[in-house]
Amino acid sequence: MATLFVTILILLVQLVNSASSLQIHFYNNSCPRAELIVKSVVRKHVLQDPSIPAGLLRLYFHDCLIHGCDASILIDSTDDNVAEKEAPPNLTLRGFEVIDDIKASLEKQCKGVVSCADILALATRDGVSLSGGAAYALPTGRRDGTVSTMADVHIPSPSFSLSAALSVFQGIGLDLVDMTTLLGAHSVGLCHCGFFIDRLYNFEGTGLPDPDMDPGLLDTLRQQCPPHVVTLNNISKDPTVFMDQHSNTPFRLDASFYHGVLSEKAVLQLDQGLAFTDLTSKLATKYANRPEVFRKQFSKSMIKLGSVNVLTGEQGEIRLNCRTING
Repeated sequence: MATLFVTILILLVQLVNSASSLQIHFYNNSCPRAELIVKSVVRKHVLQDPSIPAGLLRLYFHDCLIHGCDASILIDSTDDNVAEKEAPPNLTLRGFEVIDDIKASLEKQCKGVVSCADILALATRDGVSLSGGAAYALPTGRRDGTVSTMADVHIPSPSFSLSAALSVFQGIGLDLVDMTTLLGAHSVGLCHCGFFIDRLYNFEGTGLPDPDMDPGLLDTLRQQCPPHVVTLNNISKDPTVFMDQHSNTPFRLDASFYHGVLSEKAVLQLDQGLAFTDLTSKLATKYANRPEVFRKQFSKSMIKLGSVNVLTGEQGEIRLNCRTING
């Protein structure tokens, strides 16, 4: 027991030290225009496709959840390694081309200086801002990981219970408030029918729909996701619906998601579960009634997420190409 306690203590110290070595405007001297370049490229892509911020948010979360925020999700597979992005939960990730575009622009300005991990973190921050969230100050100084393996990928399923999902969040140092808040990112973007098809037709093997889904929403989603067109074995071709069915602004990051949760109009089972526990339902009600509180806490939780198991100092590397490990 004593050995286990010491091991946990060492890991916590390492985590705190890594996070504390990140700095606001880390590239002020080495690449002064870095953050301006990132924002400019993200804005260009958002103008062409307003769903980009949602794609970046999901890409960022899937990266930070495995190994920490080290851009390992961006690495391509090789002949002798199947990378994280090939794992089933990652096959519908989007936004890789945005990161490639930013990296190319930064390499012209400051070769070998800005990490892919920071690019992904900054691009996601700017996507949040451009879609209605706050433009929070983000500490930078992350370095890039050199390991990306499909077998390491364990992502919470949309059908997870809140307690199962919370254990995953707690495993990377986030708490119930962070989880409830970060799920608010589901106010933007699209969702594949395959992620919730069981709620429409055969919830938990009953042959019936999920009783916790609003009947009007059930009818709407059944029209958009008839069972004969849902392709679970090839989800990249699966139909999509707007993630936030309660909102008239599906590409705006706001507290509308929580109105949907409270009226049983959440698309995903995990999201709907927020309405059924004491603390999460109280938070959902607070966010729905006070959107500014949600925006402020979302920024705090995103900064906290971005500090998970980061590589700094001499750890890792600065990839010259975000898709490949140097050398």
